[in-house]
Amino acid sequence: MKNEGTIVMVTGPVVTADTMTGSRMYELVKVGHERLIGEIIELEEDVATIQVYEETTGIKPGEPVVGTGMSLSVELGPGLLGTIYDGIQRPLPLLHEESGFFIKRGIQVPSLDRERAWEFSPVVCAGDAVEPGDELGLVAETNTISHRVLVPSGMKGTVTEIVPAGRYTIEDIIARVKVDHDIEPVRMMHRWPVRKSRPFKEKLEPKTPLITGQRVIDTFFTMAKGGTAAVPGPFGSGKTVVQQQLAKWVDADIIVYVGCGERGNEMADVLREFPGLEDPRTGEPLMKRTVLIANTSNMPVAAREASVYTGITIAEYYRDMGYDVALMADSTSRWAEALREISGRLEEMPGEEGYPAYLASRLADFYERAGKVLTLGRGERTGSISVIGAVSPPGGDFSEPVTQNTLRIAKVFWALDADLANRRHFPAINWLESYSLYGGEVSDWWHEHQGSDWDAMRKRMMGILQKESELEEIVQLVGSDVLPDADKLVLLEAEILRESFLFQNAFHAVDTFCSPAKQYRMMKMLHRFDELAKNALTEGVAFEKINEIPVRSSIARMARIPEDTYEGAFGGIEKEMHEQFLALAHPETEGHEGIVVDK
Repeated sequence: MKNEGTIVMVTGPVVTADTMTGSRMYELVKVGHERLIGEIIELEEDVATIQVYEETTGIKPGEPVVGTGMSLSVELGPGLLGTIYDGIQRPLPLLHEESGFFIKRGIQVPSLDRERAWEFSPVVCAGDAVEPGDELGLVAETNTISHRVLVPSGMKGTVTEIVPAGRYTIEDIIARVKVDHDIEPVRMMHRWPVRKSRPFKEKLEPKTPLITGQRVIDTFFTMAKGGTAAVPGPFGSGKTVVQQQLAKWVDADIIVYVGCGERGNEMADVLREFPGLEDPRTGEPLMKRTVLIANTSNMPVAAREASVYTGITIAEYYRDMGYDVALMADSTSRWAEALREISGRLEEMPGEEGYPAYLASRLADFYERAGKVLTLGRGERTGSISVIGAVSPPGGDFSEPVTQNTLRIAKVFWALDADLANRRHFPAINWLESYSLYGGEVSDWWHEHQGSDWDAMRKRMMGILQKESELEEIVQLVGSDVLPDADKLVLLEAEILRESFLFQNAFHAVDTFCSPAKQYRMMKMLHRFDELAKNALTEGVAFEKINEIPVRSSIARMARIPEDTYEGAFGGIEKEMHEQFLALAHPETEGHEGIVVDK
């Protein structure tokens, strides 16, 4: 029997109702005559405090509140990929069809298409023993993603019936399993509470890098599959561009992009751009392996708070099938502001800067649902969720509570710098403030797949950048002319490193993505330049001649050499570099102006 109460007070998105005896925490309710969706967030005797996921204008005391008996849940099944949802998993295209450009309050549409028939292929037979996580069958959700229909959590028994291969809707019963003395039906779709993490067998150590194709990330501040990363930065520093680049190029099977509280025009750009992007891995539209969740800053604040849980639950669903999932949350600061607003309306004791005292634990609950795991079911099926959360600190102040609490949890910190962005250096990741705690775990992968000197070259390049930072203070005081040639060489190498390696043009057809092999070859090129330049100084070559060496222009252009031709082109640049340095050290071998002439 459904519980029914009466509204006694309305405070923005927070509604108080009495006579709600029998209700429970986080129960979903229908509020008012328009049956707005809400969730119980506080109970005191028979008085329930409800956060409403829709605009409450016009709701008044005396209107009814009806409990549903369910927690806020998402529908999981074939049809998730390629769909654009709001924060509580209502498909935006369907909302547009039903209500036009302005979403009507109280409108209810199914999250998954009930009419569409999917081609189901069973992989078990009647009489087979099954346990939670075992595969019952496969559905070709897209041309590249096979949707595995799994035995639901808590269901262990014997298959008594399995349908033959054919086309079925998500509500059709595709199997029956005998559990103890009961026969339980299994459908392709089920519901899962968003605030409850999905179970798994074991969490594994993340040791494989999450390749992004962005050199400054993969080489210096690498992230592991199943890891967590924070991308804080002030307005205009490129957080959204970085997130979109990662969504397009990251080495993951499934992308879940959560636009949480961002400006409407930014989110509209994402919604317009993503359906037109081509997946570089398959040549198919990128949307075929993407789920978009859009909850803009002008949408109800309570739904913003729910949107990240909706996203992570969908990510866990595909992780359980054995896929690598990358979740982009843009941005967790707007999510934390929603927590602060609701907490204020509940008259809770505020913490630092008005955020609730439980801000840190809520952030931890979210980020800790990331990870590489051994999934339920027979066999050694593994899956991962990598969470990349953008943070928008006011004024770029990294000491504010959301950034600081995120840094205590996330193991990768990509600090975006407004000064770098203003100098048109993208990605604007500050190499002196950023860090990654996965370097040791993933170095074995780089050594095995690229070269045993990868870590040594990376540390050498970072040392050059750090030395440049130390020398800049002296240069600002007395100028660079007074520096010894060895220090001038450090400044030159740091400049080459910034311009040819760290800078990456997201809108260039070639430079937008750089494979691990090409990154390694570029590192070898810069490392060889460092060796030859130091040898030239040792042999008495003036720094000015090294500074004017013509091969610098070829090195500056190496990032824009296509992936299928860079190997031969890089060999030519290395040969050119050796000849020119030889001519500097031994002028008697030069043909003209210090450059060796081809015979």
